[in-house]
Amino acid sequence: MSSHPEASTATDSVESDLLEGAKKVAIAATGVLVAIVVGLIILASFVSPKEKENPNLTAEAVAKRIQKVGAVTFVDNSPHEPKSGEQVFNVQCSSCHANGALGSPKFGDKAAWGARVAKGFAALWNSALHGKNAMPAQGGGPLSDLEVARGVVYMANAGGAKFPEPKEDAKPAK
Repeated sequence: MSSHPEASTATDSVESDLLEGAKKVAIAATGVLVAIVVGLIILASFVSPKEKENPNLTAEAVAKRIQKVGAVTFVDNSPHEPKSGEQVFNVQCSSCHANGALGSPKFGDKAAWGARVAKGFAALWNSALHGKNAMPAQGGGPLSDLEVARGVVYMANAGGAKFPEPKEDAKPAK
């Protein structure tokens, strides 16, 4: 032990003063950091552009994004009078054949239909039933084979063919 009790008390006092000073510096540094962060947040809220209404968050936009992926459609499969060739053309075929879209032969264009008519009705009907190039099977619609045949005859005859109207018992070539 030390022979000078006053020296150890002085050392304890200095150490205690140093610890108190370090605590005060740590508290002050923490306070300054918090003040800087709060100041930056406030400054950012003034500097950043004011939020406009986000068009992606409107009720309509949200409803469109979360709409059902598919839908069930019930089709009346009860017997009905088959459509005529002109009705089939107007309902299904005209979307492309009225203007020659996607390389389809334009309705009434004898030059465009000539080579196709030369292959015969069965070849044209088969293409319409099973699809060809950009044209989907059955012209893309819920048509019976007879209705497709009538549509083919209607368009081909307008393009120069002389195919007879298909009968209800007509069957496509396999």
